[in-house]
Amino acid sequence: MNAVDLVIIVVYLAAMPLIGVLVGRKQRSAADYFIGERSLPWWAVCFSIVATETSTLTVISTPGLIWAASGNYNGLTYLQLPFGYIIGRTLVAFIMLPRYFKGKQSTAYAFLGERFGGAMQGVSSVAFIITRLLAEGVRLFAGAIPIQYILSSYGLHTQYWQIVVVLTALTLIYALVGGIKAVVWVDVIQLSVYILGALIAVVVLAQKLPSGWTSKASDAGIFKLFDFNFDIAHLLTSQYAFLTAVVGGAIFTMASHGADQLIVQRFLACRSIKDGRKALIGSGIAVTIQFGLFLLVGAMLWAHNGFKTLKELNLKGDDVFTRFITSELPVGVAGLLIAAILASTMGALASALNALSNSTVADLYQRFTKRKAEDSKLLRHGRIWTLVWAVVFAVFASLFTSKDNPVIEQGLAITGYTYGALLGAFLLGMWIKRARQLDAIIAFIATVAVMAFVVLGVKIAPSPGGKPVVLAFPWYTLLGVLITLVVGGLLSLRHRGDDPRAAEALSTKPDETAAEEAA
Repeated sequence: MNAVDLVIIVVYLAAMPLIGVLVGRKQRSAADYFIGERSLPWWAVCFSIVATETSTLTVISTPGLIWAASGNYNGLTYLQLPFGYIIGRTLVAFIMLPRYFKGKQSTAYAFLGERFGGAMQGVSSVAFIITRLLAEGVRLFAGAIPIQYILSSYGLHTQYWQIVVVLTALTLIYALVGGIKAVVWVDVIQLSVYILGALIAVVVLAQKLPSGWTSKASDAGIFKLFDFNFDIAHLLTSQYAFLTAVVGGAIFTMASHGADQLIVQRFLACRSIKDGRKALIGSGIAVTIQFGLFLLVGAMLWAHNGFKTLKELNLKGDDVFTRFITSELPVGVAGLLIAAILASTMGALASALNALSNSTVADLYQRFTKRKAEDSKLLRHGRIWTLVWAVVFAVFASLFTSKDNPVIEQGLAITGYTYGALLGAFLLGMWIKRARQLDAIIAFIATVAVMAFVVLGVKIAPSPGGKPVVLAFPWYTLLGVLITLVVGGLLSLRHRGDDPRAAEALSTKPDETAAEEAA
């Protein structure tokens, strides 16, 4: 590895924990540690949300989405998905945010506790913890895969577990000391780093491309934006179909950004509900721009590689950008992009650690011990659980030794098991006032069981004799929501009147007004 690139990477790895500690070292309370005393600017929270949902594989893989595994081209059709994200996040901003800004809630599942009871809050929190453990643990390992490839290309041969441990240790330093403030501000820096890296890649590629490449790209379908194939099998199995991406993507993001503590904790750190809405809706717009930038890199790489398909290049989609980084970028730029890849992994991990610690303390410890603990004790518990979850993540991710392990694919799709049940529980509580706690718990468990069967066992043959394929992931959440609402709704018919908890839990006007006035 060139000495300049190495220095850039080392400086970055040392600087991020240091900046995080300096920003968040003066933690005064548990509320400060978990939601920053609701004092963070909306634009920083917005960027933190984007950084949290961006992994190493996003940075590496998105340019490769220009190509299709079949040998054709997807073009820019992946951008349809973030169009759905903007719609979904707007709905969350006006339907679900008022519930979260009521009172002094610090987790998404406090609303379920208020609406149904402590048992439902605990069930949803446990589901979140298991989902995050599997999804983020696997994503941590998956992030080590391209990092190992890049390091090996420079003659630095490492094991996956070594990369996992180093990244976890560095991330833990600022997540443990600085809490949510450190996580958010480091996220802002990390997002800036990998966006800058992508922009530099565009500038470098622009100087290497042949004239007239945009016309060839247009003729080949590289700039195709919409997929209006309404064949039923295509709609069910392709995430690139217009309805699947927009409708399924909207419902999916309502769960990921409205019912997942990983993201909810971010906008709870805003100063008011108005700022929370700006951060949430703005993140959808920012993600769309981010995907557009990385897809532009992919289109330029297609032209740079001689207008060839993946089969002709003898590469996988994930490898195209990685090879360009390691073999063709100028000295210093490669180091910056490698730092950007590290940034995306560390940012996602830091967010998961703080969110898991928050949910463990607020949804489980406080609920089930029924103790009115001192704030200093809650802060101490928060840091202890941050450390515990860091160790768990490192151990779990280090258990993998091969990127061909099928558990990886299952882990990355784990949200399909629980997202529908989580979002469905919130909608059940808001829309069906008759529903009681037992109704919600039975519906939740039934949904997880059915979705496990769907995700693992249901295959769809796109044509007679065709190779069976699975349901496109954006539909998992919608299916789960429908199951939860149907099961919970039918069970609620046993009751003659509304749940006494419903009226108070669904009342938001006084607290919402107070939150607006505090802005």
